[in-house]
Amino acid sequence: MSESVARILAAAARGDFPPQDGRTTVVPQPGARDAGVLAFTAHSVVFTDEDPEWVRGTLAAAASDPLAASMNPGFLHALTTRTGRSMNTIDLLTVADARPGPPGLALREIEDPAHPRVARALKYRDEVRVWAADGGVLVLGRGVAGRWEAAIEVDLEARGAGLGVELALAARHLVPGTHIWAQQSPGNARSVRTFQQAGYRPVGSEALLTAG
Repeated sequence: MSESVARILAAAARGDFPPQDGRTTVVPQPGARDAGVLAFTAHSVVFTDEDPEWVRGTLAAAASDPLAASMNPGFLHALTTRTGRSMNTIDLLTVADARPGPPGLALREIEDPAHPRVARALKYRDEVRVWAADGGVLVLGRGVAGRWEAAIEVDLEARGAGLGVELALAARHLVPGTHIWAQQSPGNARSVRTFQQAGYRPVGSEALLTAG
């Protein structure tokens, strides 16, 4: 298992980003499940077990500004075709420091592995734990390169009262690591605002390729 992606993410969480040199770094996948692209300011990281020379040649041929080539639809389509994988969307990638002590929100843990939210999370993460609050759900699990990730859902009738921010903050108290990551679709402005209000910092964009 390659630790390259884990090192890059750990550095980014500390505010230490790749050089803004317009280049793309190609590294092996951290495991069989996860492949994809990370785009930081003027530097991208493609993590795949495909031939690095193929990756660089395909990037060079993309009909795009070189700084944006790694997230160009043409390149991503070529990468999914080459790998036989699929992708859902390009996400905003955010991170926050862990906080000490228990969360300030009353939560009850869901331990049933057959619960739909648990079963769904297990497709993309390891060591999944799920908590329910009145009107919402919080999911923690290990995702890309073993990083701890948070996802939240707020019931329609509970929206607008700040529950999403409370759930995102709770993740910072419950995470066993030093940092907690979260992805948001850039078009989901409500989600973007929620995580930023809870102290999550934007670090780049991410396109994950899933097998099967």
